[in-house]
Amino acid sequence: MGKVAVGATVICAATVCAVAALIVRHRMKSSGRWARAMAILREFEDKCGTSLGKLRQVADAMTVEMHAGLASEGGSKLKMLISFVDNLPTGDEHGLFYALDLGGTNFRVLRVQLGGRERRVVKQEFTEVSIPQPLMVGCSDDLFDFIAAELAKFVATEGEEFHLAPGRQRELGFTFSFPVKQASIASGTLLNWTKGFSIDDAVGQDVVAELTKAMERKGVDMRVAALVNDTIGTLAGGRYFNNDVVAAVILGTGTNAAYVERAHAIPKWHGLLPKSGEMVINMEWGNFRSSHLPLTEYDHSLDLESLNVGEQIFEKIISGMYLGDIVRRVLLKMAEEAAFFGDVVPAKLRVPFILRTPEMSSMHHDTSSDLKVVGAKLKDILGITNTSLKTRRAVVELCNIVATRGARLSAAGIYGILKKLGRDVVKEGEKQQKTVIAMDGGLFEHYKKFSQCLEDSLKELLGDEAADNVIVEHANDGSGIGAALLAASHSQYPELEDAVQES
Repeated sequence: MGKVAVGATVICAATVCAVAALIVRHRMKSSGRWARAMAILREFEDKCGTSLGKLRQVADAMTVEMHAGLASEGGSKLKMLISFVDNLPTGDEHGLFYALDLGGTNFRVLRVQLGGRERRVVKQEFTEVSIPQPLMVGCSDDLFDFIAAELAKFVATEGEEFHLAPGRQRELGFTFSFPVKQASIASGTLLNWTKGFSIDDAVGQDVVAELTKAMERKGVDMRVAALVNDTIGTLAGGRYFNNDVVAAVILGTGTNAAYVERAHAIPKWHGLLPKSGEMVINMEWGNFRSSHLPLTEYDHSLDLESLNVGEQIFEKIISGMYLGDIVRRVLLKMAEEAAFFGDVVPAKLRVPFILRTPEMSSMHHDTSSDLKVVGAKLKDILGITNTSLKTRRAVVELCNIVATRGARLSAAGIYGILKKLGRDVVKEGEKQQKTVIAMDGGLFEHYKKFSQCLEDSLKELLGDEAADNVIVEHANDGSGIGAALLAASHSQYPELEDAVQES
C-alpha cells in the first residue's frame, strides 16, 4: 500500500512538473510573441517619426514644389491648377442658387436663398446621397445620370421660402473634388480620378458637359454657372463670412488645399492679369511627394495595391480614406509574425479597407477603463474576441501613431503655404494682419485628437508670436455654400447684381 502511495505521489509530482513546464513554455512563448509584436509596433513608430526638424523639411519642400508648379505645367508633382476664380464673394450676392458637391463616397445637393449684405444666407437646405460602389468604377453616363436623378428629386421639394425670379433658369455651382484642367469658370477636363473612383470613359471629358447632358436626360432645367473644387468652395464660403481667410484645407475622405495667390506670382498664367490682382490656386496637394516624408513598408504596400499607384502619396498618409487601412496593415503583420491575436490570423484582418477611419477614431478616443469600445470594434469589425487589456492598449497606441503622423504632416503642409505667402513670421514695423485657414472635411471635424494635434503642431512650427496671428477655423459645409456663392457671382443674370446695388 505504501509503495502504491509513493508511486501515485511520484506520478502526481511528475504530472505537476510537466504541467508547470508546459505553462512556463507557454508563458515564454507568449512573452516572446508579445515582445515581437511590440518590436513591430516600435519599428513602425520610429519610421513614422515627425520631429520638428522633419516637419520643417517637409514644409520647405512643399514651398519649393509650389513655386515649381506655378512656374510651368508639369513642373511639379503639385499641379497648382489655375481656378479662374479671381473674385471671391463679397456679401452682396442675392437670389436662389443651387450647389452640387461631389467629392467622395457621398454627394450633397444644396440650395440657398441669398439676401445681400444685410440678410446674407436667408435660408438653406441640403440632402446627402450615398453613391453605390459599382457606380464609382462603372461608366460616366451611369454616374452622372444617378446624380441628375437625385438633383431632380431635390428640386421637386423646393418650398415657398425659396424664390426664383420669373423667367429665370436655376443656376448651380458644381463642386467637383477631383483633378480638373479648367478652361474657364464653367468648364473643365477631368485629369484623373482619386479617392477610390475609377471611371475610364470620363477621363479627358468636360465634367460640366457630362453633368449638363445628364440633367437634360432627366428633365432638369438648370445651368452650371461655376465649376469649383471643394477646397475652393470652402475658401469662397470662408471668405464670405471672414475677410481674413487666405487658404482652405480639406481633410476628409481625401485631402487638398487652395489659397489666394498674387496673380503676378504665377509665371504660367499667360492671360490678362485679373483686375483684383489675385487668383485662387487649387494646389491638388494630395499628390505632394518628398524624400522627407516618413513612409513605411505599410504605405508602400498600400500604394502598390491602390488604383493609382505612385500618385497621391501625401493623401495616402494623411487622409480619411487610408488611415484606418494603415492601422489594419500593421495589425495584420503583428498577427502574422507575432500571433498578436492568437495562433490563427483573423480572416477579416486580410480584407482591405475593412477598418475604416471613423472606427479607428472611435478606438483612439475610447476613455473607458477597460477600453470596451476597442474590444467591441475588434469583435464587430474584425471578428476578434476575448482581447486582453494590454492588447487593446497596443491597438490604441497604434491608432495614435498613425493619426499623429497624419496630423503633423498636415500641419507641415499648411506651414508650407504660409511660408509661400510670407505669413509664417511676424515682420517688424508692419501692422500684424490675421491669417485664417478655413478647414473642412469629416476627418478634421470628427477626429478630435487628429485636429487638435494638427493645431498644436502648427503652433509649434510657427512659434508663439506668429501663431497669435494664425487661426485655424472650421468652415462647416463651406464647400457647398461656397459653390452656391460662386454660382451667384458668375450668374448669367448680371442685372440682378445691378438691382441689388441700386436698391
